[in-house]
Amino acid sequence: MFLSRCLLLIVGLSVIGKSCGIYYFLKEGQTKCYIVDEPDDTLVLVKYKNHDAGLNPIVGAVTPGTLPPVEMWVEELSQGVELYNGIAQREGSFQFNTIGECKVCFTIPSEAGWLGTQRSFKLESYIEIGEDAIDYDEMAKVEHMTAIEVEMRKLDETTRGIRKELQFQRAREAAFRNTSESTNSRVAWWSLFTTGLIVALSIAQVVILKSFFKKKKLV
Repeated sequence: MFLSRCLLLIVGLSVIGKSCGIYYFLKEGQTKCYIVDEPDDTLVLVKYKNHDAGLNPIVGAVTPGTLPPVEMWVEELSQGVELYNGIAQREGSFQFNTIGECKVCFTIPSEAGWLGTQRSFKLESYIEIGEDAIDYDEMAKVEHMTAIEVEMRKLDETTRGIRKELQFQRAREAAFRNTSESTNSRVAWWSLFTTGLIVALSIAQVVILKSFFKKKKLV
């Protein structure tokens, strides 16, 4: 399984407007995943496309009619909550709001059987996060917004995104600080314990040797 060999990590970019495009080859029966680590309630838009229909393993020809469906799902990692689950034949998009660290996965069910040859498909994923994931043109049409109102909405979304990002980074910093302090405290106590143990063993060794010498009438 691809996830055990390669995990693409998209995490903690310093700018609120974020986007990332990747492409990869996915064989039938394989699963490929990546992680999105963003503040809670951050909008994430995932666009995907299958660039070809694979190669026929027998004649080596492109066979568009046999393109298997691409299964997709999004899962929150800490509690395993499923945020999205869907199937697409060739290309499309979906979106979700984060509730912590999330895993986005793609898989193509195998139709080759035990003795068949697994076909390989080139997939492309494009991720838009935060403000970049909002379609302001569509929003303007639906809400009948003027150009100035659209720009004001963009500014408001950017401000909200910056505020959430700062809170997210502060929370990460606090968690890291607590972990560091806990680790330092454990190291200090372990050092005291090992020092005390060495002193106790040294004293016991001296007492035992002294007792031994007395029995042998050497002292």
